[in-house]
Amino acid sequence: MDFLMSGLAACGACVFTNPLEVVKTRMQLQGELQAPGTYRRHYRNVFHAFFTIGKVDGLAALQKGLAPALLYQFLMNGIRLGTYGLAEARGYLHSADGTLNPVRSAAAGALAGVMGAYLGSPIYMVKTHLQAQAASEIAVGHQYKHQGMFQALTKIGQKHGLVGLWRGALGGLPRVIVGSSTQLCTFSSTKDLLSQWEIFPAQSWKVALAAAMVSGIAVVLAMTPFDVASTRLYNQPTDAQGKGLMYRGILDALLQTARTEGILGMYKGIGASYFRLGPHTILSLFFWDQLRFFYHTYAK
Repeated sequence: MDFLMSGLAACGACVFTNPLEVVKTRMQLQGELQAPGTYRRHYRNVFHAFFTIGKVDGLAALQKGLAPALLYQFLMNGIRLGTYGLAEARGYLHSADGTLNPVRSAAAGALAGVMGAYLGSPIYMVKTHLQAQAASEIAVGHQYKHQGMFQALTKIGQKHGLVGLWRGALGGLPRVIVGSSTQLCTFSSTKDLLSQWEIFPAQSWKVALAAAMVSGIAVVLAMTPFDVASTRLYNQPTDAQGKGLMYRGILDALLQTARTEGILGMYKGIGASYFRLGPHTILSLFFWDQLRFFYHTYAK
């Protein structure tokens, strides 16, 4: 039941934040491996990107990749939050005196995130391809011509086999390790501190909401460079064998980005990442916490 509640919570958040994921993906691919000032900026900021995509591609384009995004969130976060929730409920994350152990919490969050992200990697790759697709006048990055999620998965599988479906999976894991461990550790630690300080009434929904807000800020700062590299790894063109033509792996993507675009290039789309990851983290963790509380209090 913990896995189901975790997946549903993440899907609920995804419906509201997917347009920001589309904006984030395109801003991260804009000016890929080009020095600042040498390329045309189709998307100047988050708000301009929303306006441009809606005007040129149509408002429906802001929900591109929603189907794989929902499936990925259900699969990835169902496993990630569900596994972490079980570890927390059974006391594995607490020290002998009952206080939360940050090291155990971070390790459990990272391990749970790796499990979910690796299994959901093919879905995430297709989501990235679909969200990057745009009209030629505002297109950025490599353009895949997929017709939908199932067609894309079938095409990639037939052409490159299972290896092709999991292309970029290992490169995407550092993003998830950093993001998941930061998110769950800061959420649990902040929630624990707020409860100890008695800032809000016991079992108040405000405790979970405040902890999720703190977690959202921490996640964006820690995860954005790895998120940029991961997006580019998944979206890069491939040769006949399905091997990436631009990057050899996550470290190569980070180094090339820093060398050609500067350190700020590694933080491209951070505004969109904050507006997307912040609300998504807040909503998913808040829904997850409240669903678990309701189930363990009333449903059993």
